Amino acid sequence: MLPIKRTAMFLMMSSVLLPGQQTAPFKYPDAPYVPTPVEVVEQMLRLAGVHKGDVVYDLGCGDGRIVIMAAEKFDATAVGVDINPELIRDARAKAERAGLSGRVRFVEGDLFETDIRPASVVTLYLLPGMTEKLKPKLLRDLKPGSRIVSFTFGIGDWKPGKAMDVNGRHIYLWIVPEKHP
Repeated sequence: MLPIKRTAMFLMMSSVLLPGQQTAPFKYPDAPYVPTPVEVVEQMLRLAGVHKGDVVYDLGCGDGRIVIMAAEKFDATAVGVDINPELIRDARAKAERAGLSGRVRFVEGDLFETDIRPASVVTLYLLPGMTEKLKPKLLRDLKPGSRIVSFTFGIGDWKPGKAMDVNGRHIYLWIVPEKHP
């Protein structure tokens, strides 16, 4: 998590404008940043069957660990989306250090407004209310056969096709159907 002083300083600076300068208002995250354990990240990507040719979108990507592992270990192209500019900066720096800048992309933005249509796999670690709110977008924007994998929380009343336990932690997989429920 970001140190309180850095976060407070960012919030103060984000509300200061120079004369004639315009900016979009700062949006607060709908959920706190809690990193997904590395062993869970790998199993999420395995459960989703990520492989070369996949385009993985991590909604609420935090520090970029899922995006980076999807590219490094599974040879996928990956995109991370997060509303927190500091996390996006950190994720971009990690990808640069790993030599993955050409295969991964990080977008500072609202996951509910992001175009996810290119995704063949979507990863989530979001609170239940957020996943339920996101469900119509997932079903509308993703192609049939696209995979959605979530750590800890389900997606409303949508029953997962598979579930897995990773050292007492739960991950779930859904496949977008031809005809949406």
